[in-house]
Amino acid sequence: MDTDIPLEPILELVGVFVGAMSGALAAVRKQFDVFGIMVLAWAAGLGGGILRDVLIGAVPPVGISNWRFIATAVAGATLIYFFHPRLERARRFIVVLDAGALALFSVVGTIKGLEYGTTLTAAVIVGVMTGVGGGVLRDLLSGEVPVVLHHRQLYAIPALLGSTVTAILWWQGAITTVTSVLVVIAVFALRVTALRFQLKAPGPWRGTVR
Repeated sequence: MDTDIPLEPILELVGVFVGAMSGALAAVRKQFDVFGIMVLAWAAGLGGGILRDVLIGAVPPVGISNWRFIATAVAGATLIYFFHPRLERARRFIVVLDAGALALFSVVGTIKGLEYGTTLTAAVIVGVMTGVGGGVLRDLLSGEVPVVLHHRQLYAIPALLGSTVTAILWWQGAITTVTSVLVVIAVFALRVTALRFQLKAPGPWRGTVR
């Protein structure tokens, strides 16, 4: 199926760059050395894509085989390495970057899954895992509890909604550059709004209080 999305590779490269910056900034805040900064940037920028490619059989994954993606991750890490004294003062900068990567990867991951012939359901799952995978790997390597698992944050839910909408648009033959970018913006806006107003997912059900 022709998805008519010439910007798809660009969207993924932007996602890698933004994700790598979030990983590098997390490494700087943990006082990692230059090698640790590069590794965490690579993990955050490319971890979700590697997981996606393994799941859909697109091997070797672009995260270890495509020099453009690797170079983009290195570029994001280098930017943070030299300019972090200003950037790390903004305590919310890392979560804003992560929101951008989440939005980009959830859409691009879903589309790539569909291009490789997965079912709609599988593509949605792949999109969500692509969206959250880099952030999970970043948090684990930096010694943090993955944000997707704690504080009941709306993290995976925006990715799930974005992936679902993307799959429906594909099914309806309505995937275009414009619609894909609109879904990315919507996922990003939902994530940032949840952060701004501290919206949370429901916690454990405690039953009826008597």
